[in-house]
Amino acid sequence: MEYRRFGTTIVARIDKGEEILEQVKEIASREEIRLASVRALGAVGAFTVGVFRTDEKQYLSNQFTGDFEIVSLTGTINTMDGAFYCHLHMSAGNEKGEVFGGHLNRAVVSATCEMVIEVIDAVVDRRFDEAIGLNLLRF
Repeated sequence: MEYRRFGTTIVARIDKGEEILEQVKEIASREEIRLASVRALGAVGAFTVGVFRTDEKQYLSNQFTGDFEIVSLTGTINTMDGAFYCHLHMSAGNEKGEVFGGHLNRAVVSATCEMVIEVIDAVVDRRFDEAIGLNLLRF
């Protein structure tokens, strides 16, 4: 991975074989990011995404392997109990144009991933909400 910071904008290249969430965490740590918006595109060879089942308050995950283009990767970097927290969603399409997506658990880059991180000069922490079953933004 390589990246450059231009004011409040970070442009990153995540390389073949690297896991996207691990690299986001590395950038956030190096740059001391407490709040940011993330977007990216690229190609992945393996990824796991999930859907939150509200009635059961649990995630169901789906794993995919093969050649996939990232159609959309978007989300936030923030904190929970003062520590790094990242919430990303990703959709990726195969050679037939079928697209699969959801809450991103894992994605390994197969060619490249181009990411833009917009750093926000603020802190928004998260806390677990028993009624919903998720870590919600706390203002």
